[in-house]
Amino acid sequence: MIAFDFHMVLSIVGVAFVGGIIGLDRTAAGQFMVSQPIVAGPITGWILGDVTTGLVIGAVLELIWVLDVPIGTFVPADACIGAVSATAIAILGSGSTASPDVIGFSLLLTTVMVPLTMMIDVIVRKQNSGLAEYALAATGEDVSHKLALAHLSGLVVFFMKSFILYLILLPAGLAAVLLFARMPKQFHSAMALFVKLLPLLGAALVARKLSIKTLDLFLLMGFMTALVFTQFMHIPALSVSVIVILVGLLGVRLSER
Repeated sequence: MIAFDFHMVLSIVGVAFVGGIIGLDRTAAGQFMVSQPIVAGPITGWILGDVTTGLVIGAVLELIWVLDVPIGTFVPADACIGAVSATAIAILGSGSTASPDVIGFSLLLTTVMVPLTMMIDVIVRKQNSGLAEYALAATGEDVSHKLALAHLSGLVVFFMKSFILYLILLPAGLAAVLLFARMPKQFHSAMALFVKLLPLLGAALVARKLSIKTLDLFLLMGFMTALVFTQFMHIPALSVSVIVILVGLLGVRLSER
């Protein structure tokens, strides 16, 4: 049973604060890829004492969102909020180490969150666009001051967006876990199976987004090279890795021509 006591409230606020800081890495500051699910999930798990759950959730969501990287003007769905929220909900909702069925249910909840987070992201970005007009309207010595203020204000707005979202989504998710605990055993088994099948979905999405022809070509070249040199010629694995890389580079040059 989940107890919404002082410790729970403190954990939610702590995750919201850390999640807000990590979320700045998406586009607002740094872009060191700390906000990617494979990093944000384990960090959240470490804070709550269950790194394994964070790694599982982060790895699954990373597979699904791996090619949606915030490069240039493209702004993908906020996978960071999904990873942090799912990890926190799974761990806090379990009371200790999260079970596969709770992990699956928490991941399912993130799919419901995506449209909401994207809509709020658009609203915040429109709001921040007004800061540029504020800075451009300055004259004389006020330009540098207003420009710095606009940048700092933008960071605060992005942080508050994520922070407030976590304060709303985490309690709502934990309440949903309470309802999930009362559901039939078959539903729990389905959620546990859902976790096991998600990596296959992620791999399929990666293959779909990449050039299938190129992907098949290089996978086949790498597989056949490794097979021949390790199984038939008994060459050490390190040497085989170097050979496979060289074969891949040769394949790239041939495909360019």
